[in-house]
Amino acid sequence: MCASIEMRFFKFFSIGTLAHKAVFAMLFLLLSAGAVEAMTVFALQCEQLENPLGIDADRPRLSWKLESNQRGQKQTAYEILVASTERGLHPGQADLWDSGKVVSEDTTEVYYSGTPLGSRRRCFWKVRVWDREGRVHESKTGRWEMGLLQPSDWEAKWIGRTTNDNVAAAPLLRRSFVLDGKVKQARAYICGLGYFELYLNGKRVGDHLLDPGYTRYDRRDLYVTHDITDLLKHGSNAVGVILGNGWYNVLNKTAWNWDKAPWRAAPKLLCQMEIEFEDGRRMVVTSDGTWKTSESPITYNTIYSGEIYDARREQAGWNTPHFDDSAWLQALLVEPPHGTISAQMMPPICVDQTFEAARISEPKPGVFVFDFGQNLSGNAQLSVQGPAGTEVSMKYGERLATNGLVDQAAIAQHVVRFDAKQRFQKDTYILKGGAREKWSSRFAYDGFRYVEVRGFPGKPDKDSVRAIFFHSDVPKAGHFECSNPLLNRIAAAAQRSYLGNLQGIPTDCPHREKNGWTGDAHLASELGMFNFFPSAVYSKWIQDIADEQQPDGKLPGIVPTSGWGYAWGNGPAWDSAFLLIPYYQYVYYGDTEEFRRHYSSFKRYVDYLTSRAQDGIVNIGLNDWAPFKTKTEAPITDTAYYYIDTKIVALAAGLLDKEEDQRHYEEQAANIRRAFGKRFYHPETGLYDIGSQTALSCALYQGLVEPENKERVLSNLVAAVAKANWHVDTGILGAKYLLNALTENGRTDVAYRIAAQKDLPSWGWWIEQGATTLWEEWGGGSSRFHVMYGDIDAWFYKALAGINPDPASPGFKHFFVTPHVVGDLTWARAEYNSARGEIVSDWKVVNGEFRLALRVPVNTSATVSLPISQLAQVREGGRPVAKSAGAAFLRVDGGRTVFLVSSGAYAFSGPLATH
Repeated sequence: MCASIEMRFFKFFSIGTLAHKAVFAMLFLLLSAGAVEAMTVFALQCEQLENPLGIDADRPRLSWKLESNQRGQKQTAYEILVASTERGLHPGQADLWDSGKVVSEDTTEVYYSGTPLGSRRRCFWKVRVWDREGRVHESKTGRWEMGLLQPSDWEAKWIGRTTNDNVAAAPLLRRSFVLDGKVKQARAYICGLGYFELYLNGKRVGDHLLDPGYTRYDRRDLYVTHDITDLLKHGSNAVGVILGNGWYNVLNKTAWNWDKAPWRAAPKLLCQMEIEFEDGRRMVVTSDGTWKTSESPITYNTIYSGEIYDARREQAGWNTPHFDDSAWLQALLVEPPHGTISAQMMPPICVDQTFEAARISEPKPGVFVFDFGQNLSGNAQLSVQGPAGTEVSMKYGERLATNGLVDQAAIAQHVVRFDAKQRFQKDTYILKGGAREKWSSRFAYDGFRYVEVRGFPGKPDKDSVRAIFFHSDVPKAGHFECSNPLLNRIAAAAQRSYLGNLQGIPTDCPHREKNGWTGDAHLASELGMFNFFPSAVYSKWIQDIADEQQPDGKLPGIVPTSGWGYAWGNGPAWDSAFLLIPYYQYVYYGDTEEFRRHYSSFKRYVDYLTSRAQDGIVNIGLNDWAPFKTKTEAPITDTAYYYIDTKIVALAAGLLDKEEDQRHYEEQAANIRRAFGKRFYHPETGLYDIGSQTALSCALYQGLVEPENKERVLSNLVAAVAKANWHVDTGILGAKYLLNALTENGRTDVAYRIAAQKDLPSWGWWIEQGATTLWEEWGGGSSRFHVMYGDIDAWFYKALAGINPDPASPGFKHFFVTPHVVGDLTWARAEYNSARGEIVSDWKVVNGEFRLALRVPVNTSATVSLPISQLAQVREGGRPVAKSAGAAFLRVDGGRTVFLVSSGAYAFSGPLATH
């Protein structure tokens, strides 16, 4: 009850009348000060996942969150219980691990430290927490299950239909087997390269798409664990698998040489089903030479070209027990892919939404174009009825030509220029005839807004073709909105761009390339972390980068790679994703695992840069990509990233108690800083390098400006923006630096003016042109589905709603709330489900009064800076702030009043400061 009243209070504070304010505030104070509500321990995660199967970390990370309606509430101690049965989860009885009572206010994530966990071990766990009054609160039960940890655990053999890697068809594989008892529990451990779909007794197993995740296959291959208990039955059973080419066998000739990948081979399968019976017996069904194989209706499939499906070739019941497979061939035992077999410990790719067309046009007789009103990643679902042999094609794109047909010129160029006959983003379905047929491709995905349909029998309607939006199924973490509808549309476009480019790896675009460009990934990572919880996907991809690192430390520009990207497309501004994303994971989640796992690789990369530096300056690879007018060369941005990377290694060394390394890299960072200033700063003008927006904001944002020069450099940056008529004039690197540098140095007003522009160049101009995702270039000439300019959405959270992490107290143990009332904004609201619970910053200005509804999670504190110039004017909950429990006055600074606020819900108000 108390929690629901608190929520009503927040709603009231945002929309209620002043007449009701005092009464409601009094009720809220009574609730928060006097009511006793149990603390809730929730959101249990193992390895950043909820109740995962198939974990192969020998000491999994276990985390939890807390919530309470009481101000200043906190954890004072915790106890972790882990047992092999749920009944054993009691203090003193947990057979795997009982941490005992551990006195700690800070810890909400720990490494498992109990009995060593073997393969297949099922673990049940819960957390007990002591609050500030000494009361104990228990979580609900969580669980996880270990995967196959040793190579010797695998009894299965790699099998396939062929060893010919030029075969574009998708094979079917199957086996029948008999179970002579009641099944207690069963698991399937499966790796099908490039992609697979698993069936048992005619039913699809799970809802994952494009499994397993894409890797450098000759170094790492992911297997997926499924609970198949309910799909098995006493008596006859059958398992069936369809294999797709995916990234394992790219037949297309492309700019990135995927057809020459060192791992390339025909699709293959490793499958092991382990079945436990109620009577204690165990049975293992494995892929081996007894399996049978046949051709499937998928006669062609590649990741860039799409699929051809001939429904006339379907074999009804092929994945059921009593199917006659006597005409099928024996499966071949094939060579393994040579990579380490690892568990897929990240959210799968799943369907998010299905859309019907906003409009259907017929630009030519019999040619129909479905416009879904927005760019998305996925494919189309066809619903059609017609004569057998009718061929319906669906061509995907994000633009229309002047004749109204789908125009793929900008997105197909890096495929068709190698062979004009190569298909690109096109699916073809051949009808079997009879009843209505529904179909969508299995082993490819597309980036599109429009689908051009040819060969459709009759006239289609909106049910004939629907768009299916899918991506890595990362949980939602945040929401931002404000009084400026343009910014809300930019935020939506940024988030749609982010999700569309999260397909087991972070990509640049879901159509033209589908590549894991490292620069795009780190530039968009804070956008991702504010809006979603992508940490497990990032952890997988950081391992992919480590798998690609060369012995001298060098990294490619795209990950994974066939070998392309080491000679061009890389450099510190891109490669630094390897260190920056783990750093952001540390800042946002308090997670040090990537530092532990990859520390030596991080060192090797920084040492590689040192070997390439001349007098402390680095000049390798790409510069500020895709600027509007002013080009800033690579040395200034490269050297700044060299400095930041060195600082990250020093930080990691300190966290890992490597004191000698810490001193070494701290000294090296100081030397790089001096070299940077000597090379790029012009004391006579106060400019860095050529004085571009990128150069000046880079120096400020990366912390390379000496304190005595900051005011002058900031003034020059504002002048550079004014010279561009208050517009952005940067590429993708400067677009991240610019808004943040201005805000961090007291000029959010200028940053907002840039962000709110509607003419070229600006994010708003894209929206005014009808963009629903972010574009690759300010002028819109190339891709219109890139995420690399997306950090503006993270800036909305940080600058406008004012929510900022504190790197000195990572994981939002302490954070900053500094809302900015700028431009024409009259309100802004952000909700962020942080590593420690929900943060809410919800402000509005009403008749000159600033009001902030704030929520601070249990076990945290926030430094809150209000745009109210005098302490005496600040009220909280309808009374003077001095009488408010939980808000401690710190200082008045630059027309803002600053408090240290403990956990709980607050309602601050006071006259808005004028400047």
